Amino acid sequence: MTSGIELVRPPALSHAAPYAYAAVSDPGRMVFTAGACPLDADGATVAVGDVAGQARQVMANLVTALAAAGATLTDVLKTTVYVATTDRDDLRTAWDVVRTAFGEHAAPSTLVGVTVLGYPDQLVEVEAVAVRDSWPEPGPPGDGSTVGG
Repeated sequence: MTSGIELVRPPALSHAAPYAYAAVSDPGRMVFTAGACPLDADGATVAVGDVAGQARQVMANLVTALAAAGATLTDVLKTTVYVATTDRDDLRTAWDVVRTAFGEHAAPSTLVGVTVLGYPDQLVEVEAVAVRDSWPEPGPPGDGSTVGG
């Protein structure tokens, strides 16, 4: 692995995903998340058929992934929101949940309707880019439970 890159795998998120949930790099402590999906800790898709319910789970999982990488929603520079739909009302529904989660932090975002997403019954996914100038004390996760190669 390239020096200065840490892959983050929070133990609170499903181990079914074959990838890290976030990556952090030097300099500037850039954080790039994988698309947060509407999966519970066991890897099952939640709120099947419910765009808002899936968006809420997605945002909870995004918060968990960011926290494990030393960031919060207010550190996010940009998001991309994917919704498996051809209905603009579904796009608005997902967007309303995402915007509510971010509160006053109105980072740039792209909202996209797509044909299909990666997990069975998945309707919503959100990926983010964030930045931390440094790790909060006592320092970056290095216990092996959240960071691995």
